[in-house]
Amino acid sequence: MSEGDRRQPHEQLDTELSLLARRSRWMWVTLAREAEEGLEAAAYGLLAALYDADDDLRGGDLADKFGLDKSTVSRQIAQMESLGLLKRVPDPQDGRARLLRITDDGRSRVRRLRERRARWLERALRDWPGDDVQELVGLLQRLNSSLESPDR
Repeated sequence: MSEGDRRQPHEQLDTELSLLARRSRWMWVTLAREAEEGLEAAAYGLLAALYDADDDLRGGDLADKFGLDKSTVSRQIAQMESLGLLKRVPDPQDGRARLLRITDDGRSRVRRLRERRARWLERALRDWPGDDVQELVGLLQRLNSSLESPDR
């Protein structure tokens, strides 16, 4: 296969991923706005990471995970803390440091938004066979894994 033949599918993939990213962003913003007043849609990703974590996290870990500037994450953390969605707790490894812990209200909000997104996706894909949806999930998991470290 020539370089030109290989590039075309990857360019098509780039186009489709760009469209998917725009539509996903629209879904996130719209559903977050409908579900909860006062919280930026982008903050939900951080809150969901705390929800999914096995333990408390540092703000810097969240910034690294999402490739965000630490000041952006700090602002969003402050907003979520003021809304009672997370709290800062002492780091048992370093008494000077603070970790982030999601509150029960934060967990409830993440669950509600995930349920809304799942219903939205279920409606959008209602004409798809279940096997196709499952295959898409597997392919997206594989893609996300590959994108995590593309230089390996």
